[in-house]
Amino acid sequence: MQTLFSLIESAIHPNFSTLYQQLGIAEQRFTAARKLHKAVQQQAPDFLVGEFIYGFGNNYAGANVCNLDVTLRALQRFSPHTKVIVFVPPNEAQYVDKLLELFPIHAVLKYPVSPQAMQEALQVPL
Repeated sequence: MQTLFSLIESAIHPNFSTLYQQLGIAEQRFTAARKLHKAVQQQAPDFLVGEFIYGFGNNYAGANVCNLDVTLRALQRFSPHTKVIVFVPPNEAQYVDKLLELFPIHAVLKYPVSPQAMQEALQVPL
């Protein structure tokens, strides 16, 4: 069975739990990146789903771009084959290219994310 870790950092994160079950994917949900990092050290997920939140007005212009940087660095170390799916608000889509320059991202899906778009992102050979 495939596994998927969801990092949920806002109320607009879509709930695709039913879709994941239909596709035979076991989901673990995390509301704190620290807990997700600990879990990645124990089990490498097939997929990671997270929200892109650009770091306006902080140090993200340098080494960090967004809220996902530390999580993606942890994946590089402990789970380099995990496919990353990023949800991005339309008004922040212009900044996601900065993240793509630093990390391999499997799919970038703009809000509102449809179940069909999510299913297409998940149905790839692993």
